Amino acid sequence: MLLRLAADAVVLLHLMFILFVMLGGLLVWRWPRLCWLHLPAVAWGIVVEAFQLICPLTPWENQLRHAAGDAGYSGSFVEYYLLPVIYPSGLTPQIQLGLAVLVVAVNGVVYAGLVWRRRKRSAH
Repeated sequence: MLLRLAADAVVLLHLMFILFVMLGGLLVWRWPRLCWLHLPAVAWGIVVEAFQLICPLTPWENQLRHAAGDAGYSGSFVEYYLLPVIYPSGLTPQIQLGLAVLVVAVNGVVYAGLVWRRRKRSAH
């Protein structure tokens, strides 16, 4: 029971990390020093998607599930949990590259807005 809860906690942590990578720039608007945590997370997210790497949280979750007597899964967190909802046909290297581009685009827009806002403030 505890191992299953731990595996579920890793899934929740994984999802929160993905959301932080995608939307954490919005938190940086409120707390600018958070960029020192957010930018490395964004870089990690881009590298994992662009090079089709497996995030270390995925094997950790699988180990906990196996230890609890459950079956783990092959592939990545994105393939197992998110792709069935977003991309029913399955994960391809092209889709992963597209996800990396999406991370760059979303965060590029957010950080460009942040820079614009700061320059506007300093001009006054």
